[in-house]
Amino acid sequence: MQSEHAELYTSTTLEAPATEVDYLEAEKRFDELMRMDGLDEQVRFRPKAARHFESALGEALDAAFDRELDGCAAAHLFLQRVLYRINRLKFFWYDELTNYDNERSDYLRAVRERIESAWQAWELAQLDVEALRREDVSAALKSRAALDVSPSPSPSGIYFRDEVGEAGYKRLLAIVSLDGLVEASQLSRTLGGVSNEIHAVMTRLLVEEYGGGRLNRKHSTFFTAMLTELGMSAEPEGYFDLVPWEVLAAINQSFLLSERKRFYLRYVGGLLYTEISVPAAFDNYRAAAERLGMPEAARGYWELHIREDERHGRWMLEDVALPLAERYASEAWEIVLGYDQQKFMSDRAGAAIERAARAAETEASASSLTRDVREVGA
Repeated sequence: MQSEHAELYTSTTLEAPATEVDYLEAEKRFDELMRMDGLDEQVRFRPKAARHFESALGEALDAAFDRELDGCAAAHLFLQRVLYRINRLKFFWYDELTNYDNERSDYLRAVRERIESAWQAWELAQLDVEALRREDVSAALKSRAALDVSPSPSPSGIYFRDEVGEAGYKRLLAIVSLDGLVEASQLSRTLGGVSNEIHAVMTRLLVEEYGGGRLNRKHSTFFTAMLTELGMSAEPEGYFDLVPWEVLAAINQSFLLSERKRFYLRYVGGLLYTEISVPAAFDNYRAAAERLGMPEAARGYWELHIREDERHGRWMLEDVALPLAERYASEAWEIVLGYDQQKFMSDRAGAAIERAARAAETEASASSLTRDVREVGA
């Protein structure tokens, strides 16, 4: 999907002046680095092997997180794609074992930390963190959950519910498949350690997401069925080159928070928002599938989550978030931070998916018009 990859870079809305950095070429160089035998030794003894990539990385960090420029979307895309490709090494993909030769590379860890430190500072600046510190955590979580379990329809939600066509619906599935086909995998990273009631609830949540160990009941299997029913690829990461940076950022955020035990409360807050908000969001996608006359298999994933995540949201609030807030009273505000940050990033990702779906509709209309003109000419 090389052409789509290149198109994603060039079609990204630039909120800053265009840069001369060739991010596509820089990403190719990064791919070469990741595949090197003995990456750390190669970079140590032949530093110029990484020079092109590191130059682009420095330019991207400046372009993405410069507040005066308000961020270059192409730079954001480059950074989030690089970060994702490092993070994904924490999962096993049942591919060639040699793909993991550099999974513990000090160089890759340094690249990840360089991106995360700048990115996280920029993300936190989007919120009033000091105000969150002063909130009554229990009341804040209850009020937010009550609002988000049945929110007013968002512009993106209305678009998918009432307007999107088949091309846009397929683009939605393509983008969401990046996460949907490995669903809840980050949650698994939080479950080691001492057993207690909170740990038991989180484990039960993962077990349900994984279909109780039965592949045919695993939630990702329902996503696979949606793709297959519409003649789309069900290969994990098969549509990676279509994914906007805003969606990648939300996935990378989950990687970061689930891997860092110090951020456990923030992860719980983010997961709480996800489980609370998914039924309302997915109801719009289900409505789109029904309006378009999609078969049951092409909407089963949405229906499953609408049914189950209402219960999961209650578990997360009553049996996980509130007990943790009581246990960690002085740090409990971090649960609210995780909740609000997840909501902000999810809304941003949703808007990006809507734009991508609209673009797919425009492309489909243009293609249809061109075909009609050719037929008339013939």
